[in-house]
Amino acid sequence: MPIKISNELPAHRTLELENIFVMTEDRAMSQDIRPLRIVILNLMPTKIVTETQLLRLLSNTPLQVEIDLLQVRSHKSKNTAESHMLKFYKTLDEIIDSRYDGMIVTGAPVEHLDFEQVDYWQELCEIFTWSKTHVYSTYHICWGAQAGLYYHYGIPKYPLESKLFGVYPHRSLDPFHPLMRGLDDEFYVPHSRYTENRRSDIALVKDLQIISYSEQAGIHVVSDMDCRNFFVMGHSEYDRETLAQEYFRDLQRGLDIALPYNYFPENDPNLVPKMQWRSAGNLIFTNWLNYFVYQQTPYDLSTLGQQ
Repeated sequence: MPIKISNELPAHRTLELENIFVMTEDRAMSQDIRPLRIVILNLMPTKIVTETQLLRLLSNTPLQVEIDLLQVRSHKSKNTAESHMLKFYKTLDEIIDSRYDGMIVTGAPVEHLDFEQVDYWQELCEIFTWSKTHVYSTYHICWGAQAGLYYHYGIPKYPLESKLFGVYPHRSLDPFHPLMRGLDDEFYVPHSRYTENRRSDIALVKDLQIISYSEQAGIHVVSDMDCRNFFVMGHSEYDRETLAQEYFRDLQRGLDIALPYNYFPENDPNLVPKMQWRSAGNLIFTNWLNYFVYQQTPYDLSTLGQQ
């Protein structure tokens, strides 16, 4: 898919070097079609890395996509240059009257806090409320998924005995669900988290369906019955080296961190990790864009919120 992003965004050069079709703004304007409008609420500290990972996955269909990057105004990023944030990111105030086909809410390294203790929790709730009438389908990732389940349904998160860290096998609980279309009977997804949602809590909510699951990692994808909200616990967007970087970072900090499960060949951290989740990640994101964003969103976005 041609992705329409600013020529100056760092991800632009990276994606071009990978032979991913990135469309210039001038060329996009000459095409007589309406691109899908996607807003990415990036809560991760490594903004540029996360931007690139997500844009790479969103580039895998023939659809044209126009991206806006969103930040929370109540939290200042410590790991990304302020100039980058000012140049490429917007706040809710700036897009309050805009409407989008889809939204992605990333994870965030704040699992150890209760939701209400997160310094931008109130603003995140405002964004979730705004999305009900201004976004057709929202794809929540990891802590973003836990936050979404808590906001929409009051479903709590629970601390794990130890960090869930590695690449785990998963299976679809509904093989005919369009989001699972094309996936193998067993597919792999990276996880990196200290908390979980429990199947028993989700089973009490009639509006929710668990679509995929892992015997080791637990819940993977949860959907509401209208498929307007997806809550995804894994990190299919991760690069080959992402878990390795987290592992070595934690080692340097003196933390008690185990080797990521099923990641380094022969459990040797000196060897290059095996990439075994890319195809499943591409399929899941492509299916979301196609079946629940492109096929379902009204052509006239101004009618969102009037259904």
